[in-house]
Amino acid sequence: MKNVYVMMSTDIIHEGHLHVLKEASKLGKVIVGVLSDEAAVRFDRFPTIPMQERIANIKALDLVDEVVIQKDVSYVSILQELKPDYVVHGDNWIKGPLAFIRQEVIDTLKQWNGELLEVPYTYNDQVKRCDQMAKEKLAMPEFRRRRLRQLLKLRPVVKALEVTNGLTGLIAEKTVVEHHGEVDQFDAMWISSLCDSTAKGKPDIELVDMSSRMRTIDDVMDVTTKPIILDGDTGGLIEHFVYNVKTMERMGVSAVIIEDKCGLKKNSLFGTEVLQTQDTIENFCDKIRCGKQALRTADFMIIARIESLILEQGMEDALTRAFAYVDAGADGIMIHSRKKDPQEIFAFCDAFRTKDQTTPIVVVPTSFNSVYEEDLHAHGVNIVIYANQLTRSAFPAMQHTAVDILKHHRAKEVDEHLLSIKEIITLIDEY
Repeated sequence: MKNVYVMMSTDIIHEGHLHVLKEASKLGKVIVGVLSDEAAVRFDRFPTIPMQERIANIKALDLVDEVVIQKDVSYVSILQELKPDYVVHGDNWIKGPLAFIRQEVIDTLKQWNGELLEVPYTYNDQVKRCDQMAKEKLAMPEFRRRRLRQLLKLRPVVKALEVTNGLTGLIAEKTVVEHHGEVDQFDAMWISSLCDSTAKGKPDIELVDMSSRMRTIDDVMDVTTKPIILDGDTGGLIEHFVYNVKTMERMGVSAVIIEDKCGLKKNSLFGTEVLQTQDTIENFCDKIRCGKQALRTADFMIIARIESLILEQGMEDALTRAFAYVDAGADGIMIHSRKKDPQEIFAFCDAFRTKDQTTPIVVVPTSFNSVYEEDLHAHGVNIVIYANQLTRSAFPAMQHTAVDILKHHRAKEVDEHLLSIKEIITLIDEY
């Protein structure tokens, strides 16, 4: 009997999947590879049910003879192990970022004269409804809130991209790339006070109040499913921070990052060029403890941002604060630096990891942007936040368009730089 391989990463089995399995069963023994959680989060939606439950659901199907685990997005390893006569897949991967995986399958099967058979993808209301159900479940506060902690266990580095509204949220949600034979996407979204203020034309001095920030969160949550990390500035007064923590947790935000400064907020990248006052260790620890005590679940994370290196208070002060904040209950430590060389960040991470191997370390490589994620990971970094690149790229593009329209007294000259309305509409889901 011929062996037929089908890979499935779904949480909900619908008629499209059954159609593929029926076609596969006509060819021989059907072996289904269930994509591991670690692989699924690289290019697909986050699994809403555990892998063992997904395996059990597929084993229960009469059309399936055997179930194995596919540990990589790439099929090469599992195909070389099983050497199936056929691989059956929907035709929805002919174009797009998964096309290279398809080509890998074709090339690998040639080694033993295997064959790829593609089944027309099923598009109907039932399939659409199943996809919507999966997305809606991922967007629910109780599922979204805990996902950052889950990702920290699954990903070597969790990558977060700055978003300021629903549209940039969709960019963070849907951007998937193939690069050097790997598929990748952003894991989380960062809602920055700087970018939120800038989008509203306001200075970054906490002038945009938390109520307005919550509306931004709501806009983003309405159209996305990925976890949200909020820039909480200093957290404000302890009494206000406690209230806001409860609100964020209830909404489904995964984490808030608060910095150990007090007084009128000034952007950290100004460093000592402007007057900035660092909070006392005792007061900031009290803020962390009060925030933690207000939480109703173990999902929400309070991450302490240390400004010692920004304010030139030295490495010893930064480390002293880091260990104190962790003792006070901080779920993570963000270390910041204005230097273009990452060595200062590396030194902090290495010293911190000699005593603490588990607390997540967060960095924002805005100044030291030449460093690769893998190098940060090698020094113990767990979360990398690309904090303002979308805003900084959008402003010059929009300004250039405005200038060209004024110059030419028409819009034709700018068309070649613009995304078509059709492409924008395609990005936005219809319900």
